[in-house]
Amino acid sequence: MEREKERVLEEVMIMYGDELVRLAFHYVKNVETAKDIVQSTFIKCYQHLDSFRYKSSLKTWLYRITINGCKDYLKSWHHRKVQAVQLIQDVAGAIFSSVEDNVIQKEAKEELQQVVYTLPTIYREVIYLYYYQSFQIEEIGDMMELNTSTVKTRLKRARQRLKTKLEVNYHG
Repeated sequence: MEREKERVLEEVMIMYGDELVRLAFHYVKNVETAKDIVQSTFIKCYQHLDSFRYKSSLKTWLYRITINGCKDYLKSWHHRKVQAVQLIQDVAGAIFSSVEDNVIQKEAKEELQQVVYTLPTIYREVIYLYYYQSFQIEEIGDMMELNTSTVKTRLKRARQRLKTKLEVNYHG
């Protein structure tokens, strides 16, 4: 009789295994959990095959066992704990990644400021007024009593020097 049960179990595992995993996945949304539930289904099938009365098909019976296993899992403390931990990790990940991004941006900004401070005054002041105070080129020209082409030239040269110094910092 045991040999017959093993043969039947092997057949149903081959015939319905993938279907049952897809069914379980539909409920639990996790492949490994779905496989565990289906494995449990096959264990129950083996344990209770002697009492199966064939009032329904074996496939229907396996589906019912799998669905009940999924529902039990979804009601379980483990599942709720996993869901809570996942939610906390998602929220913490969002917070920490934004904190990390802010720290990186702050460090980059501070490094850029340090490099700006190394520029000669005529370049440093146009960079400061243009990028940090958001003045237009014409306004900077008026403030510094320079024509706009001189402001543009100084901005261009300042950018070139910044680019060179930053490349040296990153690559040198």
